[in-house]
Amino acid sequence: MATTHDIDTDGQDPALEARAVSVFYGDKQAVKEIDLVIPANKVVALIGPSGCGKSTLLRCFNRMNDLVAGARVEGEINFHGTNLYQDDVDPVEVRRRIGMVFQKPNPFPKSIYNNLAFGPKVNGFKGDLDGLVEESLKQAALWDEVHDRLSDSAYALSGGQQQRLCIARTLAVKPEIVLMDEPASALDPIATQRIEELIFELKKQYTIVIVTHNMQQAARISDYTAFLYMGELVEYGPTDLLFTNPSEERTEAYVTGRFG
Repeated sequence: MATTHDIDTDGQDPALEARAVSVFYGDKQAVKEIDLVIPANKVVALIGPSGCGKSTLLRCFNRMNDLVAGARVEGEINFHGTNLYQDDVDPVEVRRRIGMVFQKPNPFPKSIYNNLAFGPKVNGFKGDLDGLVEESLKQAALWDEVHDRLSDSAYALSGGQQQRLCIARTLAVKPEIVLMDEPASALDPIATQRIEELIFELKKQYTIVIVTHNMQQAARISDYTAFLYMGELVEYGPTDLLFTNPSEERTEAYVTGRFG
């Protein structure tokens, strides 16, 4: 049974709520009956040793596991009162409203501009596309670096710039929630700092759920932290509490570096 401390939703409905979520890959159970409330406009970090199920759980939130052969999800993920796993829910629309940034930057083989314009065009955007591209790049703190080279290939950017481009691309389709799967693990310390500063700014407008293997990063950027171990949620609560006064022995052992 997981220990869950008080989660303050500021009187709002949660951005997401997981109820008894389990994930199976064939016969192997990777995530075991997890309940998790994610407040709006907060950063929630998922931590735990490799193979504990944190990335698998993250992918549940926008049905990315649908794309994995043999994967099966049980339980509910509620978003605005709708279970995202109901038969009548369109997973493509789910992924527009709940975007994802992956561990390694994955720009399209297109220009910087067309990386940003692609998603809105596919979704039938009829407004000011130039303005949307500029706004998204500014939100991702990239506009000042690329505004005079929008026709260049996205592959010409540095790794850190490519990752911010991927964040901007996610923001261009106007999601409500942004999922990030270890977005800085492949980056150098300076680029990592830029991503962390960006996350701090983005939570003013978005709910962010981030998987990170870096506990110092979780402590710096998140409002709430969930510790997973062997597919189970061990403890979930305010980040400062989880790191300074955890209730579970396994949490204390992990955050103090005794295993993992």
